[in-house]
Amino acid sequence: MIEKLERPEGESRKLQLTGGSTYTISLPKRWIVQNQLKKNSELHVRSEADGSLRVLPPGLTQHEKTQEAFIHASSEDSPGPLIRKTIAAYLVGYNLVHIRARDKNQLTTRQRSALKTSARNLLVGTEIVTDTASELTLQVLLDYSELSVQSTLRRMAIITSSMHRDAISALGKLDHQMARAIIDTDSEVDRFNLYIIRLLKLAVSNPLIIKEIGLTHARDCLGYRLITKSVERTADHATNIAENILLLKEKLSEQVLEGIEKMSSLAISMFDESIDALFKQDFNMAESIIEKAEDVAKLEKEAVTASQKVGIEEIANLRLLIESVRRTAEYASDIAEIVLNLNIESVLS
Repeated sequence: MIEKLERPEGESRKLQLTGGSTYTISLPKRWIVQNQLKKNSELHVRSEADGSLRVLPPGLTQHEKTQEAFIHASSEDSPGPLIRKTIAAYLVGYNLVHIRARDKNQLTTRQRSALKTSARNLLVGTEIVTDTASELTLQVLLDYSELSVQSTLRRMAIITSSMHRDAISALGKLDHQMARAIIDTDSEVDRFNLYIIRLLKLAVSNPLIIKEIGLTHARDCLGYRLITKSVERTADHATNIAENILLLKEKLSEQVLEGIEKMSSLAISMFDESIDALFKQDFNMAESIIEKAEDVAKLEKEAVTASQKVGIEEIANLRLLIESVRRTAEYASDIAEIVLNLNIESVLS
């Protein structure tokens, strides 16, 4: 049997004018006792976006977790699970993560090397503060107010757009060196992706920091999480394009290349515009992006038709490359749909 818990109803309080210019209301005694408050206790008063006021007692204004995470490793553990545990602790908001060897043993050289590399390459704002044979300690030193969700997402989008454009340029030149550089750049996008997830998780567990991470409402967290994922997946498809370039042995004909370039130009412009629509909070711009999806489908058919003239050994890689360009447009459309949801109130009467 599930017991239904009724939410206690609020109490009405009259606004009082004291001293001719100061407005006050009394606080419920039960709330005062419950939070162990007394005369001159300092309270935190915050104005919310919906016009309400939030009154918080001391202790509830602390923003981040103060607990330390401890991960224990044996010499038989492979680095992969240890890295995933470390990343998970980072994502849920821990600022200190200790990876310790069990039973006074030592971490293996392979474990320590992999953990340090992953921390440097994936965890924004994290430094290795303890590095001994038996323990590694990672500390997050970057305050979330220094790098907001929006500024981080903008950086992600700029890098992702550049990756896609460079990939198409590398395709035209069949430049394998440029393609490898694009693949290496993907880790930068992954780093920012994990950092934004960390911020959003902290905001969900503590709504007080919503404005400090650059958002307006708690409801924005889900939208930004989905957009961040779409940007990260767009970067993955730029990487896929680069990987398929490495498998090509000959430059494409002008006809085939032109078809892919047309499709790519539209897809990446949709992506850039979807990000602009997000930051401009432009409902109509987002709507126009979605309407371009049919144009991408037509260009894809033309590109696929042209690719049939390519040798049998190259055609599979080329089809996968074209698919990644299409997916870029689809993720742009996904972002635009979320922008519509975030800004629907701007077009309602």
